[in-house]
Amino acid sequence: MAVLQGREVVVAVRLINMLSIIIPTLNEEENIEALLQHVQSTAQTRDYEIIVVDGGSHDNTLSIAQSHCDDVLTAKSGRGTQLNAGVERSTGDVFLFLHADTQLPNHFDAMIFERIAKNPMKGWGFFSIKLSGQRLIFQVIAKLINVRSKFTSIATGDQCLFVTRNAFHQINGYKSIPLMEDVDFTKRLKKYGTPIFIKESVVTSSRRWEEKGVVRTILLMWWLRLLFFIGVSPEKLSGLYR
Repeated sequence: MAVLQGREVVVAVRLINMLSIIIPTLNEEENIEALLQHVQSTAQTRDYEIIVVDGGSHDNTLSIAQSHCDDVLTAKSGRGTQLNAGVERSTGDVFLFLHADTQLPNHFDAMIFERIAKNPMKGWGFFSIKLSGQRLIFQVIAKLINVRSKFTSIATGDQCLFVTRNAFHQINGYKSIPLMEDVDFTKRLKKYGTPIFIKESVVTSSRRWEEKGVVRTILLMWWLRLLFFIGVSPEKLSGLYR
């Protein structure tokens, strides 16, 4: 996909005056500085704000973040709750929800501006994903995630969900649930409109698979998703996950 250039970027930015990048954190001192620097170095415009919403870190996440973003606030732990708090503080027309262990592609902001300008009725979307691990199995996992999310229009937070302010409020934002908040969020957004799928990939950490075991993690996540879709409560799923 061609990235907007020059005057085209300006036109798109006029349609979207600000992109609010909202990052939920919890004990992310090892990742947060590099992440914030990477966001600033890969953006094509400066028409964005970065808001870090911390869920009660016991390390130096907050003090590190304060030097590298526009706003830092605290909220009750839980990604849905933290992201809703970030939206309340934000001033942007579009929200980009970014995990602390995920890196955006170059010119990510221009990609979002362009795609929403071309598809204003869709109102939301997500990126393709790659995993940081170098083993072949991680390439296979990423491919399956991309195929699944494109086919089902259900995505996870690792894929850097973005949504217009109007669409976010139309579905009443995230639910404050302990697990599957992103799956629930995109499931409800499907009723708002078909998502925008950006082929350029974000790179997210493969540490979950590396620490817990690839097969075990895949089976666990499939099992949890199945239970969620047949109506098992997120509270019970959170207990199984942990």
